[in-house]
Amino acid sequence: MSGMMNGANDKQSENKRISELAREVLKIAHNGILINMRFLDVALSKLKLEERPGMGTFAYDGATLYYDPVLLLERYKHEPHYAVRLYLHTLLHCIFYHGFKIDKLEPEYWDMASDIAVENTILSINLHLAELPADRMLQSRLEILQKQAGGLSAEKLYRHFRIEPPSNKAMAEWKKLCHYDKHIYWDRKEELELSQNEWRKVSERIRADLKSFSKDKNNAESIEENLREAVREKYDYSDFLRRFMVMGETLQVSDDEFDYIYYTYGLLHYGNMPLVEPLEYKDANKIKDFIIAIDTSASCRGELVHSFLDKTYQIMQDSENFFSKVNIHIIQCDSEVQSDTKITSRGDFDKFLSEGKLKGFGSTDFRPVFEYVEQLQKDGEFEKLKGLIYFTDGYGIYPEQMPEYDTAFVFLNDDGTAPDVPAWAIKVVLESEQLEKMS
Repeated sequence: MSGMMNGANDKQSENKRISELAREVLKIAHNGILINMRFLDVALSKLKLEERPGMGTFAYDGATLYYDPVLLLERYKHEPHYAVRLYLHTLLHCIFYHGFKIDKLEPEYWDMASDIAVENTILSINLHLAELPADRMLQSRLEILQKQAGGLSAEKLYRHFRIEPPSNKAMAEWKKLCHYDKHIYWDRKEELELSQNEWRKVSERIRADLKSFSKDKNNAESIEENLREAVREKYDYSDFLRRFMVMGETLQVSDDEFDYIYYTYGLLHYGNMPLVEPLEYKDANKIKDFIIAIDTSASCRGELVHSFLDKTYQIMQDSENFFSKVNIHIIQCDSEVQSDTKITSRGDFDKFLSEGKLKGFGSTDFRPVFEYVEQLQKDGEFEKLKGLIYFTDGYGIYPEQMPEYDTAFVFLNDDGTAPDVPAWAIKVVLESEQLEKMS
């Protein structure tokens, strides 16, 4: 009996020793990162560590790194830099919000893209404490992938994989090179949302501190690229368009439809109780004339354009500020106006979506659309043009003069390097997957 008790005590003592050693290994990793990258101090203090004996893996849920102490010590024994690499890998997932973007249409591609983006960032940092034997092979693969995808942020990689799906063999190779922590808890939406605002503040601070702490600008470029994607403001296009359509509208009584006799009679005989209330809007304030311009010069895929048009028209049709009988012009333009389709009803619009073709694909110049619209106004095509939405995914030459109507440029997948729109216009950024969800 005493032998069994001694055996149990020995096992308990061994487990305690393993637990202590694993914590010490992670503490050394923490301090190594902190000493070499002081701008990560707040992020390091935010990432929680939780031991999960027998888990057989490492996992991250947006706020906590769960680790199996036995597995950690085994990896550490064979490769002393592994703990730093694991710690830094998970920390960058937090900083770049990878665990919070769980609504992707292809989650397996997002998992892989986020792992690759993190590993590319770690290699670009060039931290000796995080180097592993397979890094040379990883670096050569990343150089090829960067040329194919146009960048190595998680968002760019995800879009690339969706357009050009990798083979099962390629996915297995990337997983072997870049996968450190399982993303099995990334579907805990409510729990993730609680910590998202905290990590946003951390990411914004890191972005500001990079300029002060980073001695080598090239080493900070990958972090900055991913942070730019992470902290960029996301737009609710439905909400934006509804607000855009009523910009500048004023409340006023419709004299043509308001009966003052009943109004004053009620005030005289029933105190302050009018028998009728004045209408807030004149019918003339409803929107009928509108323009949707499509940039056909670059890589806007046809299905994305159709999704954008369909969603835009649907929002307009559902809006109480829009006439049921409309005068919408869908103008296609690259360096010159290629086509103008007039839409007066849902039937016209459905016909355009089913039969219309995108035209153009030359260089980008926004000015011809505004010049064309100005001529339409002179020809009396519009009673009162409310606004213009210009859907584009790239650079273009803007008109210098402000038009008489409200204008918004909707950019697709802007990587943060596109030029600002003129001061008189509104810039909205949509991601391609947002448009696909709209449809």
